[in-house]
Amino acid sequence: MNYNVIYQKLSQRIEDLRKEKNMTQEKLAEVAGLHRSYFWDIEQGRNISIKTAYKIAKALGVTLSELFDF
Repeated sequence: MNYNVIYQKLSQRIEDLRKEKNMTQEKLAEVAGLHRSYFWDIEQGRNISIKTAYKIAKALGVTLSELFDF
C-alpha cells in the first residue's frame, strides 16, 4: 500500500481545516505545541504519529475521526 497518498490526503485535510478556522500555520503550530517548521513539513505530506495528529485535531477543535474524514 502506498502510504504517501494517505499522508498527502491528511496534510490537505489539515490545511483545509486550518484555513476554515482562519489560522496561520504559525498559530496552529503554537496552539498544538509543535514547532512551526515541523508543522510546515506536516502540511507538505510528512508522516506523523497519532499523538501529533491528536494534538493538531485538538488545536483545530475537531476529533481525530473528523481529522481523518477525507
